[in-house]
Amino acid sequence: MPATPVVIGHRGVPGERLEHTRASYLLAIEQGCDYIEPDVVATRDGVLVARHENEIDGTTDVAERPEFADRKTLKVVDGVPRAGWFTEDFTLEEIKTLRTRERLPKLRPQNIPLAHTEEILTFEEVLDIAEEASVGRDEPIGVYVETKHPTYFAGLGLDLDDLLIADLERRGVNHEGARIVIQSDETTHLRALRERTPLTLVQLLDRQGAPYDLKAAGDPRSYAALATPEGLRDVAAYADGIGPNKSLVIGRDRAQRLTRETGLVRDAHELGLLVHVWTMRNENNFLPVDLRLGRDKAAHGDAVREYLAFYDAGVDGVFSDFTQTAVRAREAWAARR
Repeated sequence: MPATPVVIGHRGVPGERLEHTRASYLLAIEQGCDYIEPDVVATRDGVLVARHENEIDGTTDVAERPEFADRKTLKVVDGVPRAGWFTEDFTLEEIKTLRTRERLPKLRPQNIPLAHTEEILTFEEVLDIAEEASVGRDEPIGVYVETKHPTYFAGLGLDLDDLLIADLERRGVNHEGARIVIQSDETTHLRALRERTPLTLVQLLDRQGAPYDLKAAGDPRSYAALATPEGLRDVAAYADGIGPNKSLVIGRDRAQRLTRETGLVRDAHELGLLVHVWTMRNENNFLPVDLRLGRDKAAHGDAVREYLAFYDAGVDGVFSDFTQTAVRAREAWAARR
């Protein structure tokens, strides 16, 4: 296990720039991240693009575009009804005409003026950003890709396994030692990828619910079951690490204060699994009560103390919306060791 936790620029630096945009990724790199993280979904013509979900009204200007008004529809994605505009109903050429906007305007009003300035990136364009930024560096910038809704997309004839592997092969990075990590919440998707790539694979774990592929197959296992020692042994058969919701590593009490370590890091490390927690954010809205400063949900609290707690817990990496804070906290943590 690495002595120093890695910092993963979660969608870039969405606390300061629009998520999943070139500006966001470049700022994360400038601020010292080790990896940039794109979530990927598919277009109608089978191109992977960087969006957190396939419904794009929340992060683009699609609702303002009269030429796409008739694309608004109702779908069931991973068993949940969703209304809006979906990437699988657009070609890449059409997607490229859209412009991004802030997902959380009440919490991140500073990003509102950035609307309409950035296009949606393809996965390959994210690879380009990392490759170009790595020139002259001793350690290249990594790309930590998360596939979204694989079972859903497979049902549409858009196999994310095939699309992802094709992109990686085309770029010559589907080999051992390449600085690429693949994360997903779906177990069967990761098992299939294990047969096709030597790259690091990470099983996402949430604090509630279950992977949709297991639900769809009638498998009763939940994320909680996967996080048990027995579940982790199963995960270790196909993945190299876990990506748990941070509350699975350090719990919170009923008042939403940080409590104690759960033992998940210890259990995972005993099986040789990496632990990369998500998501670290500076705003009071996301922090434990005892680390908030003031009552304004958008104000920044004492996020550094939260990072220090997780670094002390032995995590191998953090997904962060604020790279600079993650790096500063890591430096403080390393200095006191």
